[in-house]
Amino acid sequence: MIATSQDVADRVGVSRSTVSQILNGRGEHFSARTRERVHRAVAELGYEPSAAGRTLAKGSSDIVIALIPDTTFGGNLQDIYGALTDELSRRGLILVLRLATHTSTALDRLLIGMKPRAILSLTPFSDEDARLLERRGVKAIDPGRTSRPDANAEIGTLQARHLIERGYRRLAYAHLRDARADPFGGPRERAFVAECHAHGVDGPRTLALGITAEDASAALDELGEPGFAVGCYNDDVATALLHAASLRKWRVPRDLALIGMDHTPLSRLTTPPLTTMEYDTSAVTEETIRTLLFHLDETETGRDRTEVRFQLIEGGTA
Repeated sequence: MIATSQDVADRVGVSRSTVSQILNGRGEHFSARTRERVHRAVAELGYEPSAAGRTLAKGSSDIVIALIPDTTFGGNLQDIYGALTDELSRRGLILVLRLATHTSTALDRLLIGMKPRAILSLTPFSDEDARLLERRGVKAIDPGRTSRPDANAEIGTLQARHLIERGYRRLAYAHLRDARADPFGGPRERAFVAECHAHGVDGPRTLALGITAEDASAALDELGEPGFAVGCYNDDVATALLHAASLRKWRVPRDLALIGMDHTPLSRLTTPPLTTMEYDTSAVTEETIRTLLFHLDETETGRDRTEVRFQLIEGGTA
């Protein structure tokens, strides 16, 4: 049999209302001994308070919604959100992943239906969405509300810098072409271009390809001739271009240099292994938790920020 709040009340010898108030954070009206006995009975009976009841009592749930952009969802994001799910669970919070909504009306339906305590987004909220979240009393955490620098801009900067420092002067940036919107590629390319300008290097070419042999070959056709170094949106794009280069008998990195992003397992199996970049996903998780709890007023405001560092992985493609 599943224990109920009435079972807890009967064991302690108090009313069901008393149990409900203590478990819903209004225990200051009762003695410490009563609160202790209620919590002990809950543990002994294995009672699980109703999530719906807690939501009704508090006006919000224990849910934190993470909005995922409608783009590729790679292994790094899986690692981050997996660890984030576990960490929030230990703090009594439930992480729910949802694809980002495209209208404020859809976001409002989500807020009304789930009554989350907070919404975490990988991309900035629009002004309309930010006003809606404030009106609904839901904490909003996005890149514009964190102290962390723009990670995508840093990725583009470091990719261009690595190629330029190794003597490459004919550069290109390769996007992942996908029917879904890409909120990350734009900042990476803009930073890539800015770093080229800062070092007196001509503006890079721009490529876009899907992960197919045909698209990769067409991208190399756009370059027209060997001798380019390409910063790639991710390791999948770099691998596709590496495959197309091998079909043309181009020598890598002499005829085509490549640098990817993510340090995926596949990047270690190519010939030659990809030059790529990685970051500590545990540091991203820790910083996200710190920011989230700060906005929920559940942590010290003076705690030092966790710095997320990118690391170059030397391979044979640049």
